[in-house]
Formats: sequence, structure tokens, C-alpha cells
Amino acid sequence: MCGILAIFSAEGQPIEAQRFQGSEHSLRELAYRQSGKQRHRGPDDTGVEVISEQGVALVHERLAVIGVETGHQPLYSQDGNIALIVNGEIYNYLELTRQIAKRLPGYKPKSDSNVLIELYEQHGQEILQHITGMFAFVLYDRRRSQILVARDPFGIIPLYWGKDARGNLWFASEMKCLVDVCLEELQVFPPGHLAAGNVKQLQPVCYYKPSWKENIPTQPVNLQELRVQVELAVRSHLQCDVPFGALLSGGVDSSLIASIAARVMRERDANYKLRTFSVGMVGSPDFEHARMVAEHIGSQHTEIAFNVEDCLDGVRDLIYHLESYDVATVRCSLPMFYLARHVKSTGIKMILSGEGADEIFGGYLYFHKAPDFEQFHQEMITRCEQLHVSDILRANKVTMAKGLELRVPFLDTALVDYVMSIRPQDKIPGQLNELSGERKWRMEKFVLRQAFAGDYLPDAVLWRQKEQFSDGVGYALIDALPEFSARHVSDAQLQMAEKRFPINPPKTKEAFYYRSIFEEQFPSEAAASTVEKWAPRLDWGCPEDPSGRAQAAHEKAYGKC
Repeated sequence: MCGILAIFSAEGQPIEAQRFQGSEHSLRELAYRQSGKQRHRGPDDTGVEVISEQGVALVHERLAVIGVETGHQPLYSQDGNIALIVNGEIYNYLELTRQIAKRLPGYKPKSDSNVLIELYEQHGQEILQHITGMFAFVLYDRRRSQILVARDPFGIIPLYWGKDARGNLWFASEMKCLVDVCLEELQVFPPGHLAAGNVKQLQPVCYYKPSWKENIPTQPVNLQELRVQVELAVRSHLQCDVPFGALLSGGVDSSLIASIAARVMRERDANYKLRTFSVGMVGSPDFEHARMVAEHIGSQHTEIAFNVEDCLDGVRDLIYHLESYDVATVRCSLPMFYLARHVKSTGIKMILSGEGADEIFGGYLYFHKAPDFEQFHQEMITRCEQLHVSDILRANKVTMAKGLELRVPFLDTALVDYVMSIRPQDKIPGQLNELSGERKWRMEKFVLRQAFAGDYLPDAVLWRQKEQFSDGVGYALIDALPEFSARHVSDAQLQMAEKRFPINPPKTKEAFYYRSIFEEQFPSEAAASTVEKWAPRLDWGCPEDPSGRAQAAHEKAYGKC
């Protein structure tokens, strides 16, 4: 995982030197300077390609994880015509390499991303039908003056685009690279989309169109096949040429990923010990359960403890890296922001995590309020479509702020398609569940838990109730954040929130505080419009507070303890 930035002249002509923030900048200098704002994403190497006569600049900030010695970017076709910058990982690159080698004997890619060039030469923009992974890439065909831009189906990898005052087109992994040049036209490039053509033709077109988005699934769950699919997804995510580990919250999602990864790695080395990491306050619910898992799977486990002040200190820095003011996203990011720095200091460059399971299995506690199967399924679709502005945005940007790559096997495209094609009757939590034709109360993510019943995890973890990450690390942090924010926001300021912030006006002092910091760092309406709010379904009778403890289904819900 890395950082990319691209600039394309509006007219396909040279971009002359211009004054920017008080000094003269050539195209190369401007591109390098703006990409520097995301250089934390690629601490190992910076690559720059400028095609002056066509007004094109490509910059790549590299975190070397696969092809460490050979994977410098931009990458080029053999004749030098095609230049490519990629942020992410292509998980089926070994299979693709074998296919390409049949056509090009002796072919050896410099990295996993290299196969995209040969696929483009053979398939053009149909390339997206052949690759599996997490990615955002910009490819430029200089002979034809054609651009191809694409983002993975769920937006695991961030990508923004916009136009500057001269109409030049910009792309970048992080918004901060664009916000002071694309003052009015700045957007999130949508997941599951591609854009192909010249600068004036580029418009995102959806290439990912699974049937489960259009129809309510009718296929009953097969627990054995579900287990196989999850294991395949984890296995595909273990291709790595550097030390890696796994985040271990003590919840079922991250614990299953760690357990499966440990098993797979022991197939290669019977004495292998997976590095696992947990974060929380002293006495947090997550620590206790993570220890159980670490002992069960025989991992080399590290606990990183923090106090409330440690996290509060980082709020301003966090919002800068997160590029969001959404309350749920900020809350969940604070502990991970603290954790990522420690993990990177141990020499780990890649970490596995359990994000995505709640969206595809219907694991959030507010799903207990779903009134029927159809609405339950539609809400899972909505959650999948919003991952790129909530959980996955958080997971990617917070870890990459410290140059740490995070992988999410539950969002493997094949696995998502399989799980989302299971009929909602088998997945819905609560009284409406009809697994195996028997209607009775079942807990959230029951089919996932049942599929791995046995010796994968201790029962106390396998059947542990869902905790929001921000809750599980220690309830005191979530309790402290509203009080901390209230010290910075007066009643009078909150009453004027809609006037000051007409886009997504904050309704609480905590939301107002985060929004104020965001505005200070990214002072434009275009930037504010890139943020979306995560909240439970109010029309289902759920409270607006995103904390899991705000939901009646939580065993320690507000008012119960």
C-alpha cells in the first residue's frame, strides 16, 4: 500500500511554471510538493515521472511490501509507452503472472502491481474483470493520450479527484494533496468504478455490479462452504515479503482472521508464531478476550495500553490524517491511531484486521431492530456502499499515517459476493432468524460463529457479543469524549451550528468540535462535502449515538449498568 498523485493537463499541452504559495513551481516541483503531504504513506521511496510535452505528472510514495527490491514505481511497459502508479495489492497476481507468461515467455513481474500493464495491453479497460485485490491506480498511455483510473469494489484504498483553476485534472490518495489546488471541484472517486479516455472524457463508470445489490438472495447458507471461503480469503491476503502481524481486539472478527492466519503460516513453518497486537485501557474488555485468543493460537502477543489523555492528545492530528469529522469514525480511530505507531516501531509493515464482517454478516447491534428480511438486506448493502467513508477509511488512513499497511480479508471480493448472496433469513439477528428453517432468537453473526465452531477460538470469544471497537478498548474513552469536547464548544456556538456549517451541520458539541478542527485544516466546502455520517437507522427506533452501548441489544447498554 502506498500513496499516488497524478496531474493531467486540461488540453494535453505542457503545464507552464506557476506561482504557488509565494514561489515559482515547475510541474515536477508542484507535483512533488503536493504529494509530500501524503509521504507518510510511502516512507520507503518516492518515484516521479513527468511527461512535459503532454502536461502529465505521476508521483508514487512507496511502502515496500511485495517485490521490495524491484517494485519501484512508476512502472512502465517494455516499450516505455505505458506508465502506471498503483496504491494497493493485487492478490491474484501469481495466477495472472502464469497466464501472462504463456503469452510472454520468461515474463517476471517486478511486483504484484506490474501485471496491470500487461493486462491492459491485452484487455484494455476490461482489466477490472481479471484482478482481485485492494487498489487504486492511474495508468497513462502516452501514445494514445489515454488515461485509465480505477478503484477497488469497496474503496479499501482511498482516492480523490478534482480540477484546479486552469481545468487541469488531479488525482491523489489523500484529500490533503488536493484541497489547496482544487478549491471548488474536489470529490471522492467512487469505489467499484473506472474512468477511461482523455481528460475531457473522464467520467466514473461502475464496473462492479453484483447480483446481490439488485435482488434479495434466496440461497440458504452452507456452513462448511462458508468456512472454506473465509479461509481462502485469509490465505490470499498473506502474500508478503516483509514482517507482518494481526490486530487482535478479542472480538470474533479479528480473532478468526488471526487464528486462520496462524494455521496457514504453520503449514509452511510448524514453529511459526504470528505477531498479534491489542490496544486498550487497563482492564478493558478487549484485553481479557485477546489474551484468551493469543494463548489459544500460540501467537507472540503484545498489549498496548493507553489512558484517556493519551487519546485526547491526538484528536487534532488524527482528524488531519483521517480527513473526516464523523463522530463514529473519529471515536473508533483514536485507539487505532495510538496502536499503529507502536506496531510500526516493532518492524512490522503489514497488519491483518477484521473490518468488513459486520457489514456483510449484519453484525452491528442495531441490526436487531431490522423490521424484516428485505430491509435487513438493504441495510447491509448500504453499509457495504458506505465502507469507504467510514470503517475502511478509518482503517486505511489511520494505519498509513504511520506507514503501516492494513489488509482486510473479510472484504475479499469473492468472499463478499458469497456472503452477501446468502439469504437474509439466515443472517438476521434476533427473533426473526430462520436458519435451517427454524425461527428463533439468534445472536448477530451467528452463521459466521457457527461455521467456525470447534477449535478455532475459545467459546468465550467465538460467542462474545459485538462491541464497537471504540467501546471495547475501554468505556471510559467514549464517556470522556463528549465531556472533553464540551470544554471547547459553548451552548451559543452549538445553536449557530447550522449557519456556520451548512453542509452536514453538527448536532452535538462533540460533533461541532471535530468539525471545527476539520474546517481549520481543510477550509473548503468541497472538502466538507467528501465526509458522510455513520449512524444507526433512526427510522428503526435506534438512537443516533453510534456507540454500541446506545443500542438496547447491548448487554451493558446505557441504563443497564
